[in-house]
Amino acid sequence: MANNTDEIYWQKTSRLMKIMMALWVFFGFIVHMFVVPLNGIKILGFPLGFYMAAQGSLIVFVVMLFWFGKAQDRIDRECGVAEEE
Repeated sequence: MANNTDEIYWQKTSRLMKIMMALWVFFGFIVHMFVVPLNGIKILGFPLGFYMAAQGSLIVFVVMLFWFGKAQDRIDRECGVAEEE
């Protein structure tokens, strides 16, 4: 039977994964569904829809990777399962 620390660890890890998946779906699919209305907004002279399709989502994905790594490391350390460096 799993102890309380294992349950807390899995709850926190699951929550983080659900947040990351929701952000991935939003920036990977939902934003691109609204490209035409977003093109009315200009950023540095480029339409926002074009920018999000060309580079914005990719930048968000890279930021998400670093954020996920840091957040998961924090969870690992809190629950005592972090790898030693």
